[in-house]
Amino acid sequence: MRFLHHPEAGASSLKVEGEAYRYLFKVRRFRREDPLPLRNLRDDHLYTYRVEHLDRRSVLLVLESSQRLPILPSRPLHLGWCLVDPRTVEKSLPSLNEIGVGRITFIRCARSQSNFIPDFERLQRILVNSSQQCGRSRLMELGEAESLSAFLQEYSESRLLDFSSERLGCDAGIETLVVGCEGGMTEEERALFAPERIVGFDTPLILRSESAACAAAARILL
Repeated sequence: MRFLHHPEAGASSLKVEGEAYRYLFKVRRFRREDPLPLRNLRDDHLYTYRVEHLDRRSVLLVLESSQRLPILPSRPLHLGWCLVDPRTVEKSLPSLNEIGVGRITFIRCARSQSNFIPDFERLQRILVNSSQQCGRSRLMELGEAESLSAFLQEYSESRLLDFSSERLGCDAGIETLVVGCEGGMTEEERALFAPERIVGFDTPLILRSESAACAAAARILL
């Protein structure tokens, strides 16, 4: 754990209880004499607290120091991810967060099943836990779009990850990349992109949507 998230981190004193308390003392075996780093995941500051009072259900912390210490991806990447099974998203989200994806917009595409609905509250909790482990100082942004055409109206410079002789590389300068759902794009959706705005991998293998998303993010960002 690089830090503990608390929405009020930065206050002169604060209380940790409930799930965060159990994680800190039951899972991480935190010792009360050790300094405790906290972030609020909004302002890029790392706050160091000491234990003022400890009981069996909560701990009172007092602020000792603060330091602006941003730990952020070196370049921006926005994934437009056509909706897949929410369980698939939940499994892949920590990896995408660690790789450094800045934003994911879930797009309802023609081949997305109608019962796929993102649980943003649950995804937010996954991102908090992931950021505590990898050290990222700000949360990934999440959003949704009703259709691919609506998404492209707002992000007209998007590229599409699909079958293409134009290989995806780390020097491609891509800031927004659309990744299809299981079954890929329809011809009507593919036609929304000019041929030169479609990129692909140098492989004859068919990737699952989540494999393509992680591989593309790693290729661009790492």
